[in-house]
Amino acid sequence: MLGLAAFFIAIAGGVFADYWSAMPIDAKASFTGRDACIQCHQKEAELFAGSHHDLAMDLATDESVIGDFSGVEFTHHGITSRMFRDGDRFMIHTEGPDGEMADFEIKYVFGVDPLQQYMVEFDRTAEMSENEVGRLQVLRVSWDTHAKKWFYLEPPDVHEKLAPDDDLHWTGIAQRWNTMCAECHSTNLQKNFDPKTARYHTSWSEIDVSCEACHGPGSLHVELAQSKSLFWDRHHGMGLADLKGADAIPQIEACAPCHSRRRVLKSGFQPGQRFCDFYEPELLQESTYHANGEILDEVYVYGSFIQSKMYHKGIRCSDCHDPHSLKLKQPGNATCTSCHAHPAGKYDTPSHHRHEPGTAGASCVECHMPETTYMAVDPRRDHSIRIPRPDLSVALGTPNACTGCHVELEKEKQPEEIRKRLPKFAEFVASSEQLPSDSYSKLTEYAKWLEQARGGDTKIKAVLHEIDQWCDDACDRWYGDQRKRPDHFATALHAARTQQPDALQQLANVALSKEGVPDLARATAIQELSRADSGADATRVAREALKDPNPIVRVAAVRVFEGRDPSQIRRTIVPMLTDDSRLVRSEAGRILSTVPADSLSAGQREQLRTALDEYHESLMETSDRGSAHLVWAVVLENQGRYGEAIESYETAIRVQPGAVGPRSNLAALLESMAQSGQLPPAEAAEIQARVTKLRADELPLLQRDANLAPDNGPLQYRLGLALYLQGDAEAGLQRIEKSVALEPENEQFLLALVLLLQKLERIDEAKAACEQLLQRSPNNPQYRNLLQQL
Repeated sequence: MLGLAAFFIAIAGGVFADYWSAMPIDAKASFTGRDACIQCHQKEAELFAGSHHDLAMDLATDESVIGDFSGVEFTHHGITSRMFRDGDRFMIHTEGPDGEMADFEIKYVFGVDPLQQYMVEFDRTAEMSENEVGRLQVLRVSWDTHAKKWFYLEPPDVHEKLAPDDDLHWTGIAQRWNTMCAECHSTNLQKNFDPKTARYHTSWSEIDVSCEACHGPGSLHVELAQSKSLFWDRHHGMGLADLKGADAIPQIEACAPCHSRRRVLKSGFQPGQRFCDFYEPELLQESTYHANGEILDEVYVYGSFIQSKMYHKGIRCSDCHDPHSLKLKQPGNATCTSCHAHPAGKYDTPSHHRHEPGTAGASCVECHMPETTYMAVDPRRDHSIRIPRPDLSVALGTPNACTGCHVELEKEKQPEEIRKRLPKFAEFVASSEQLPSDSYSKLTEYAKWLEQARGGDTKIKAVLHEIDQWCDDACDRWYGDQRKRPDHFATALHAARTQQPDALQQLANVALSKEGVPDLARATAIQELSRADSGADATRVAREALKDPNPIVRVAAVRVFEGRDPSQIRRTIVPMLTDDSRLVRSEAGRILSTVPADSLSAGQREQLRTALDEYHESLMETSDRGSAHLVWAVVLENQGRYGEAIESYETAIRVQPGAVGPRSNLAALLESMAQSGQLPPAEAAEIQARVTKLRADELPLLQRDANLAPDNGPLQYRLGLALYLQGDAEAGLQRIEKSVALEPENEQFLLALVLLLQKLERIDEAKAACEQLLQRSPNNPQYRNLLQQL
């Protein structure tokens, strides 16, 4: 018996020793490549093969290239491009960066369906390895894989020939793979941009979106799987993030980095880490989302999905999509009814959707996930998965799936039938058919109708309102008292953007709501509140929101205090320097950079340095853009680090010579130094001469951008200041007035208008504008003193 006991004790001891033996806590995984995964995960590898992830990017070869390179020609905006072969190489003859026609070799293909794009490499050096590239530029001439033809991929709002020096030209920064696309189309992407030489040495572990792009580097997992141990590791588990656990968030946030519109805070995100420590998702901006949160511009799913009830009920991506093939798990309505089957037939029946089975109106996704087409040929569904609200459309002009379908469907019906129900629409259809060359002939989908309406087309607005009302009336008839019309954050956002008198209270209600309002919408309401009000209402809401559990809401609250009195910033924002979210800490550091350092304790100054280091790191993630260095230079100026600020402005100019901003900011800093009285006269004169040249170089860049974007208030404002500083006060005044008209709530623009009117001795107009400032901020001593001076 003793021997048997000793045997079992020995076995137990061995098992315990096996369990206790572990990798070091700080062991770091490295990337191994998909071949190491396939050995054990053959089924997953088979599903992955041929998926959009597998074909996200590749070398241009006979196997990967889909487009016709048989010498065909394609003409766009007067430029005739020719796609041809030169031996094994795929070539294009088209306009180059110097405006001359030339031959370019296509090195890589991008994507596979519904379009394929093609890339040309520049600035390659001899020492680069096979998985390293220089600057890659994505051609706008693209291949439509469904129609099997070449087409020109226009920027969304530019329908004219692009100049070779335009950022939107295929050789410009907006079409630069390294900057705009690379991170989400390859595995373990390292941008490796050198601001000193303005050159890239971008590398990857695997050229496409492979296993480790979603699961994280796999070396620890492979080592553990190949070991003789009975257990996974007690420190590292199975060596990979658990994306199938009870909590859906880790999986959703593993997909989010590539399926979101976001700003990078820090590179190196790995599945299982918190999304908002590495990225900041875009809020419901007026340019990217409709007021009700539906997609307007291309926002890549995550920002929509986190608004949905599905997200808040714990649904994750793989509940609908196979994570390896990326295909839907079920066909048609079964994707939804596999969960929404309580009781059987509750939803997939005419008593619910009120449409004939088999038609678009009976499809779950057509009503709850309508499509918008991007990149000319790529329809994408809205993942906010919402109930259509034609009543909101009637009140606010927001989209709804009912109108989106019927605006096209009704065209197919007989004119007499349309006229009975929708007389304005019938009249419009008849008139537009008689004007095929008119812009109305381009209204090929609902999004185009909405775009026209947003642009101020009163005829389109009236037609859409009529259809919205007709759809709303139909819903009333169908559902009667059972129809739900809950309050919606769209009403508050619309009120703010149309300057409604009760907008502040509506925004405050949304911002502080604890039930039924997505965090993204609450953060957007705080942002809108800070734009509309710099007084007590915004402050009260922001102070409360600083305690919110969601970092997206907290960082919106932090930004409310930008430009406030330094003592208020210090009292309120210093505690946020130790927030548990990198996003909040870094933004708190930026805003506190304006506070005099001697008003902070030694400990607070150290916390600020740490936060600013994190903020600088986030900016340098886009060090290939001049704006990153410009913004950092402003922070350095705030802190009195003028020599470093000058270097950062100069780097911005070197990295992106055609960008506006760095020259004017550098000129202002240098001029203040020249006029400080602390420099020898000769040195001051030399600096002033440089200031004059910087401003002269900046002016045409500002004029270019302001003319290209006439509705951009900040650009009009900056051009107005530049014109004034160049001695053309009247022209400057016109631009400042335009900026105020575009953004009447912007106090900075209005203050500039007051001061410029004062300089021009138009005192009555200056007084009137100053009184507007005081209406917005009645307790602002600067505005009261200015009015007294006038």
